Amino acid sequence: MEGPGNPAKVRALTDQVHAYLPPDGGWGWANSGLVRGAEASLLVDTSFDARLTHAMLDALRPLTEEAPLRLAVNTHGDGDHWYGNHVLPSSVDIVATSAAATEMRGLTPDVLANLVQAELPRPTRDYVRRAFGAFAFADTGVRLPTDTFTGRLNLDLGGTTVDLLEVGPAHTSGDLLVHVPASDTVFTGDILFVGVTPIMWDGPIDNWIAALDRVLGLQPKHIVPGHGPLTDAAGVVAVRSYLEHVRRETRERFDHGMPPEEAAADIDLGEFAHWLLPERVVVTVDRLYHEFDPDRPLTGKIAMFDAMARYDASRFRRATGTAADGSTGGSGPSGTVAVRPQDGRP
Repeated sequence: MEGPGNPAKVRALTDQVHAYLPPDGGWGWANSGLVRGAEASLLVDTSFDARLTHAMLDALRPLTEEAPLRLAVNTHGDGDHWYGNHVLPSSVDIVATSAAATEMRGLTPDVLANLVQAELPRPTRDYVRRAFGAFAFADTGVRLPTDTFTGRLNLDLGGTTVDLLEVGPAHTSGDLLVHVPASDTVFTGDILFVGVTPIMWDGPIDNWIAALDRVLGLQPKHIVPGHGPLTDAAGVVAVRSYLEHVRRETRERFDHGMPPEEAAADIDLGEFAHWLLPERVVVTVDRLYHEFDPDRPLTGKIAMFDAMARYDASRFRRATGTAADGSTGGSGPSGTVAVRPQDGRP
């Protein structure tokens, strides 16, 4: 969680716009933000559990004393962007796309709480607990958006305009962008990951690439991704290049009849291999197989975590020279030994 010496940070982008950046861009560590107007403030996303959301609101309080928090936006339906909603005062209205609100109803905190506690087979159990075990889902309530929209919604915070632009389905079914034109700022939600491997839960991938192009078309000076550090246009182009690379490589293996999990393991991620959580490629590949053949059933999320865990375990064995039975045969090809993080990340 938030560790001493590496706490979440509030970053001023302009006088009106601030980003709230946690210390890690991996599973559950999502960015948030604040937009201040003359009369009210708007929060972009809450955190993954109640404690983290309380900490964020405390950090932002000096900024909301003169412009009280009146609105919150959830950029999509993944829990690390909305599970903290119930911590917000009842006077705060919450906005999301209609598709995101529908997804949220089936992805409440108890779903992840049960997943973490489940006696799953290894290595899935270890992977899930490293990814999510540090978060307090059992202490987290449920508060769904109070208002929904499709397409576009323009908000006025007493002279400060905020445009909500629906761009999903892409990463999930209900993604949106938060554009603050006067501050040249875009909060992308999980349309953009920086230094962290994207994961396509829904697609189609062309929609995601179009969403990235839409971010570029806004020509923002400040870009706040859903995960990872602040970026500029180069960060957007990098994610677009990743998606195009994975689509191209996946299509080749699909056409040769390779099973999707085998295809994911066979893809050389090249310049993107150093990004955090490379195992997420198995989900994107699986969704692409469904795009290429719509008659192929979608794989469930538990099965996807099984596949990610196998990919991660295989990568770890290659890096450490560890055999499947746990024995070691020396270090990996580079002579280095990978160290498994112990801070709740895979």
